[in-house]
Amino acid sequence: MKKIILFFSLLAVMLVNSGCLNEMVGQKITVQKRTGEENIFEDYKEVNQKKQVEKANGIVKNANWENKKVEMARYADYRFQFPFKNSSEDKLASYLLWITPNGENLEIITDSDRYVKLTKQDSADLYEILTGEELIK
Repeated sequence: MKKIILFFSLLAVMLVNSGCLNEMVGQKITVQKRTGEENIFEDYKEVNQKKQVEKANGIVKNANWENKKVEMARYADYRFQFPFKNSSEDKLASYLLWITPNGENLEIITDSDRYVKLTKQDSADLYEILTGEELIK
């Protein structure tokens, strides 16, 4: 009887742990930085901390996006991606990011012709999450 109770207790613990692990799968942001003057990006950083990923996702998701195609004067400074769940599918959200000339805001565009200029606070927060540095120099 004790062996059966021990077996089911261990089974329950393993099921709970596997559920928590499945929740953590895909909880990361990959960041690439443009090198030189060309449109070439190199791997720069990976953000794995759940709170930072959630905060970055919240900033991007809650931004005041405009549905319009934008032509930027130069290549993007960074490119970042993170997975998101859309109903039953896993997809990869990809964004191009520019630092404005005054260095106070971030501008982001998506593959699907969406554009946003983030507020100063959201820009500072997102930039720190993505790069580990402060935005305003």
